[in-house]
Amino acid sequence: MDPQADTPVTPARPDPEKGAADAAAAADTRRTVRARRWVPPTLALLATAAYGLLGHLQLRNLVAASWDLGIFTQLLRAYGELRAPIVSIKGDEVNLLGDHFHPLLALIAPVWWVWPDPEALLWTQAALFGLSAIPLTRLAIDRLGPGLGSVAGAAYVFSFGLQSAAAVQFHEIALAVPLLALALTALLRDRVLAAALWAAPLVLVKEDLGLTVAVLGLVIALRGREYRPVGAALAAWGAAWFVVATFVILPALNTAGQYDYTDNLGSPLDVVWPPVKWLTVLMLIVLAGVIGARSPLIWLMLPTLAWRFTGTVEFYWDWYWHYNAVLMPIALAAMLDALGDRRTGLATSLLRTDAPRPGRTVRRAAVALSAAVTLLLGPQLPLLDVVRPSSWELTWRAEPAEGALEAVPDGAVLAADITLLAQAVPDHDVQWLHGPNQRVPDCILSDWYAFSWNGMPPADPAVWAEERWAATYETVYDEGGFTVACRP
Repeated sequence: MDPQADTPVTPARPDPEKGAADAAAAADTRRTVRARRWVPPTLALLATAAYGLLGHLQLRNLVAASWDLGIFTQLLRAYGELRAPIVSIKGDEVNLLGDHFHPLLALIAPVWWVWPDPEALLWTQAALFGLSAIPLTRLAIDRLGPGLGSVAGAAYVFSFGLQSAAAVQFHEIALAVPLLALALTALLRDRVLAAALWAAPLVLVKEDLGLTVAVLGLVIALRGREYRPVGAALAAWGAAWFVVATFVILPALNTAGQYDYTDNLGSPLDVVWPPVKWLTVLMLIVLAGVIGARSPLIWLMLPTLAWRFTGTVEFYWDWYWHYNAVLMPIALAAMLDALGDRRTGLATSLLRTDAPRPGRTVRRAAVALSAAVTLLLGPQLPLLDVVRPSSWELTWRAEPAEGALEAVPDGAVLAADITLLAQAVPDHDVQWLHGPNQRVPDCILSDWYAFSWNGMPPADPAVWAEERWAATYETVYDEGGFTVACRP
């Protein structure tokens, strides 16, 4: 018989501190779960609506930043009609795959079947930008907590790089943004093969992104021996496609048999001047919360910055235009990498895992800096147009513009000014009024106020067209600065 069998057992006293800690941890987990479920898709929807409305207002107010929207609308129409991307806006029989290598754009051909309009491209880009926020914001919430993670996600999706890209309308990099977001998120979650698979298609978005893919492969390979096969394969894939696309495919499809942008490159010494380049770099580092500069992921910015800063085109250097869009997911991912994993308490830098996780003050400062670099741009922010009442007032030229388009017979070969270039694509065979085309257009559509005239429009566009193409033209519409002249 056990002598201790009848000995009363004194129940352990509950530890109030441990109970409070467990309750706090459970509440924190619930907040994180709710934030992960609702914040990322909410930010995605808000960004899609904001960027889509910005594009809608631009078309409504006849804002044409360049001829690019017309070019990509013509490309989308060609893919939608199951044709090669022959874009006559660039010139007679110009295959746009000989300009930049972006065959992945063929995937958005169904957009044309549903909505054959240039605005469809702008909403598509808006949706792609919004989509990119979902994986990155979820990662930010996991690593920084619901509050800071949500702010970091918002700072990303409304960052200056995405806003400026939306403001200058559609470009092929719209596809690169979500692919980079998915690839970098997978990598920071230690899903290396998934990261490589998401990154691999980037080589089909634009030729220079092959170098970005190659750098990502090197970063993966440097993580450790077990990652080297995947990293080496990805690096080789990216480098090979860069060489093949730039030096074989593009010249083969180019009407001049060359890569058109070689002449835009200057001396390597030009990388450090003028100072606007340093300002752009500073903005990118601050966007990464400064601490992101210690992450190996920041290296992924180097290929894009290298070709931009050696370029002689001033648009390449600034924070505006679309050239910074692909750097936005890199900046956030680098910051999250440097700040470490909230759940393990370790800084999961891709090259080391033994450093202590930065404290809450550092995390708050990093996220605040990331948001501030965009907010400090103040009234220059393009998205503010969406909330300005004046932006929703219909321009006095809207009705004349519609009349000008209606004055051109459907299916006509039309030489159009930049202002209505994209809008004319769905119903006409469009070329640029000032382009190198040798085809004699059936009609011309000139805009007195278009910047392509350099402030010196012709007094009579019909006479100008007769001199340009040695054909007879008669004015059939002239209102609001828009003139349509057609061959009799």
